[in-house]
Amino acid sequence: GFFQSYAVEVDIKDASNATCLYADWMMRFLITYESNNGDYKTATLNLTSSVTHNGSICGNDTQAALVALQFGEGHSWSINITKNNETYQGDFITLTYNTNDTAVFPDAKRKGPVTVLVKDPLHPVQLNTVFVCHNSYFIEAENVTQIFWNVTVQAFVQNGTVSKKESRCPADTPTSAPTVPPTIANVTTAFTTTLSPAPTTAPKPVENPDTGNYSLKNGNKTCFLATVGLQLNVSQDKPLLININPKTTVADGACGNTTATLKLNDGNSTMIGF
Repeated sequence: GFFQSYAVEVDIKDASNATCLYADWMMRFLITYESNNGDYKTATLNLTSSVTHNGSICGNDTQAALVALQFGEGHSWSINITKNNETYQGDFITLTYNTNDTAVFPDAKRKGPVTVLVKDPLHPVQLNTVFVCHNSYFIEAENVTQIFWNVTVQAFVQNGTVSKKESRCPADTPTSAPTVPPTIANVTTAFTTTLSPAPTTAPKPVENPDTGNYSLKNGNKTCFLATVGLQLNVSQDKPLLININPKTTVADGACGNTTATLKLNDGNSTMIGF
């Protein structure tokens, strides 16, 4: 089950005691690790009620801002935020989790701190604008899924006052329902196929799918190869067959030491994850 995940509020001040960076958000982490008997398990790492932000800095035109958190039994998380002309943007996110924390990793084979570095995928935000994202979004790297929701952040705050002008994430719409904190069930299905409504007329016969060659690189080395033809058979109001076209499908993902993720996106709202 899940433990309570606490919200984090960070209000960083400059030398004149004026707010220069403000952030308020919730997050948790799903971490796959190897147990002593060789099995792989998924642990849930939540923020605790006691979180410090030692080392956080305001940043300026030449130095990145930094939000750094420390929590639990030797865990830490940070993001550096860079300023470029009229925008600011998250650069790299660093998570260090400590498998010596037996409450989270009760039988981990590898002991000690493990660091995961990932590029922040979010788009730049205009200066004097606060970034807001109520709905959940996910960032994957190696064997870790980072989950964020109820996010409010503004870097390089002007005149010590957080802006009332908002930049919303794509997941937020005017009709969005209130966010439900993510669970194992809706995280592990994040890369199942999503399809448009089934046609009202009988579908035309679908031929066998073309074979695609998909690969991932880790630096200059190829770390994942897949040669496969993919056809989806979906039961909706009527059976629906869809072929994945390798000519229009983009492969993405990442390779770790013990796990690899391949994500295929055909550009027509269909995403498949392996």
